[in-house]
Amino acid sequence: MTYPIRRIRSEFPILEQQVNNQPLTYLDSAASAQKPEAVIACESDYYRQGYAAVHRGIHTLSSEATTRMENVRSQAARFINASSANEIIFTKGSTEGINLVANSWGRCFLRPNDNILITEMEHHSNIVPWQMLAEEKQLTLRYIPLLPDGTLNLSRLTALINERTRLFAVTQLSNVLGTLNPLQSLISSVRATSDAVVLIDGAQGIMHQQVDVQALDCDFYVFSGHKLYGPSGIGILYGKKKLLDTMPPWEGGGSMISSVSLSEGTTFNDTPWRFEAGSPNTAGMIGLGAAIDYIEQVGLLNIQAYEQELMRYMLDALQQVPDLTLYGPQDCTGVIAFNLGRHHAYDVGSFLDQYGIAIRTGHHCAMPLMAYFKVPSMCRASLAMYTNHEDINRLVWGLLRVQRLLS
Repeated sequence: MTYPIRRIRSEFPILEQQVNNQPLTYLDSAASAQKPEAVIACESDYYRQGYAAVHRGIHTLSSEATTRMENVRSQAARFINASSANEIIFTKGSTEGINLVANSWGRCFLRPNDNILITEMEHHSNIVPWQMLAEEKQLTLRYIPLLPDGTLNLSRLTALINERTRLFAVTQLSNVLGTLNPLQSLISSVRATSDAVVLIDGAQGIMHQQVDVQALDCDFYVFSGHKLYGPSGIGILYGKKKLLDTMPPWEGGGSMISSVSLSEGTTFNDTPWRFEAGSPNTAGMIGLGAAIDYIEQVGLLNIQAYEQELMRYMLDALQQVPDLTLYGPQDCTGVIAFNLGRHHAYDVGSFLDQYGIAIRTGHHCAMPLMAYFKVPSMCRASLAMYTNHEDINRLVWGLLRVQRLLS
């Protein structure tokens, strides 16, 4: 099957826009992906024709909105192959999902002198909550170090795990280096020595490869809708139901209760609704469902194959740029991190923006990784299902032009 890149690009309205009087070259999808018309229309139509408060409503609009919301829960469960829709919790995004686990499961089950294992390549969202919990609960935070090629130093893994290792939290795909971690072997190694609970940060991986949480045998998995071509402010936390049923609610309010009494206290709703306090982002949920539909129509395996070919093309094309330092493994996925000579990443990104070329610059919420490579910041170009070869060519042209202007 020939990948229908022209049709796909035509279905993302923003790609027809100009920025600074230049055609838009959007290479910042790892930060947030653009939205197809199908997602935009679905969310807009819900506000126009079907909006209502969900849960407990007896009128038609409320009942229908609740059904649509719960259908997306089932859809998300199928998308990652969870065993039940009741293992899917709606969150604001990956960050909230990780914080929910830290503040519910972590506070309830971790004890002083237990240890948590993470890696040196994690996004701050998968570092800071564990640091906060470690300080509060007197835990030890350990990390798997990096190697110069941007992969994990797995030779250190055995020494970092013992019987007090209670949690292993790891990214599926580095948001900076594009390193795709060997999750199954990592999980097997950790579980061979400890009974640690495993959390996978799938924020960067979910859009680039198929995920099967049952095959991985992870305990928690988080991802964000806005990186998956869906709306902002919506995400998913998957958790094994046997674990979720033991966890107390993190937030209190409406919907997450079964009964409330001033004299007898509160009893809580069943899983997963006990973790979804307050009025939900129903429009975001419905938009997320439309995004999953769209991806499945194109085919995630087709997207993956196309992006792999495009990444090879980008790596080859960037060889034309003198004095370019690339970071990460040669078989990176989704993103390429680089610096141009001695020029600050911010300057490079600012100049590229003048030509309509959008990349990300800075520490990418991964300051420990920056410290490892001894740089304050990096440039990052990221691919998506709608990126084409011309986008890559314009990036190379822009970098060559910036190099001449800054030299």
